[in-house]
Parts: sequence; structure tokens; C-alpha cells
Amino acid sequence: MHVLLVDDHALFLEGIRNLLASEGIQVVGTARDGLEALSQARRLRPDVILMDVQMPRCNGLSATRLIKAEMPQSKIVILTMSEDEQDLFDAVKSGASGYLLKRLDADQFFAYLADLEAGHLPFSPGLAAKLLSEFTRLSAQQAQEPASPPESTPPGQARQAEAGALSPRQMQILTLVAQGQTYRQVAETIGIAERTVKYHMGEILERLHLANRAQVIAYAAQMGFVRPEQD
Repeated sequence: MHVLLVDDHALFLEGIRNLLASEGIQVVGTARDGLEALSQARRLRPDVILMDVQMPRCNGLSATRLIKAEMPQSKIVILTMSEDEQDLFDAVKSGASGYLLKRLDADQFFAYLADLEAGHLPFSPGLAAKLLSEFTRLSAQQAQEPASPPESTPPGQARQAEAGALSPRQMQILTLVAQGQTYRQVAETIGIAERTVKYHMGEILERLHLANRAQVIAYAAQMGFVRPEQD
């Protein structure tokens, strides 16, 4: 795994570089702000970008949008002290592949990186529930808005039609993933192979026009398949 580190604190950059090196993970470059991150991402094409939020000139959320627009295959994980729900929500909307807090211990941190490499989206404990709560709130707000004109299909009905394109097994997998289970846990829960879960998830994302697991959580909240957990 080749990693680009983006943070405006030199001491933190040095510490995280040494920590990653201790596990054989190569840091191919560093950046001190979002604009430098974009330049380094273009030049280095890292596998993963670990991005802080608050930085001078261009913050991490803006940098994430810029990088994802140009290099949509990039995996960007926000690594920050900020537990602000708006930062979390904006990070997901910007295309981040995960959101981790700097207070994680080393074992947790490396476990989340392993999850990312396996195709899962890493979120620090409690943040997935906050994300789901936010999408649920937005869904409720949309439900209270005036109905669409008669000649157009209401968004809710369109979403219901999309859900109808899923098989019962895919609906089951969608719900379990949205509840926070990993693909391996889903496989153990319903008694199928993990590769079969991954195949079904690919089909689900394609049929629902979704891009990643965070959007699956949002979709499930909008459709009422799961309810947000309480922290």
C-alpha cells in the first residue's frame, strides 16, 4: 500500500510516517494543505490518501472534492480530530472512503486500513451511526416538502421502484451492510460465501446507481430499512 499523508502539523506527519513504516506501509509523499495534496496526488498516484480536515489555503474537504473529481478511483480517508457531524457528512458527500479520528490506537488504525484494503469503508466507532442519523433526518425533511408536480415521478416512488429491482437476498444483504456489518459478517449471518456477498453488493450498487458503502447507508436510511443507533 502506497500512502500520501496530508496534514499541516509536521510532528504528526513524522509520527504517522514512522508508525506506517513499522508495518511495512510505504509513505510515498506528504502535503501540508489541500492544494499541495492535489499536486502530490497527481504526481504520485497513491493507493490511499490520509487527509486532515482543518488546513491552511485549502482544507481537507475541498481537497477531497478536487482529487475525486480528477481521480475518482482515489481512496481518501479523513484522519482528523474533528468529531463535528457536519464535517463527517460533508466528507462523505465529497467522496471520502472513510472517516477516522486521531484518537484511535495503533491496532485500531491498522485494522481500519486493512478493512479499506479489503474493500470496506472505515469509520471510527459511533460515526457510522451519526452518518445514518443525518441521512434519516434529511429523508424526513424531504418527506415534509411539497409533492412533485403530477407529471413527474416523486423521488420516493422512484427509489421504491429501484428497490423493487433487488432480489430478496440482495435486500437482505443491503440491510445488513447498512447496519454496519462487514462482508465477512454478512456472509456468516446468512450462511453464504464472502465472495458471494461481494458479488451481490456489486449488483446492488449498479442497480441502485450507488457508488460506495456510505451511499448504501444513506439509501437504506431514506427507504426506512434501518433506524439510526443511539450513541
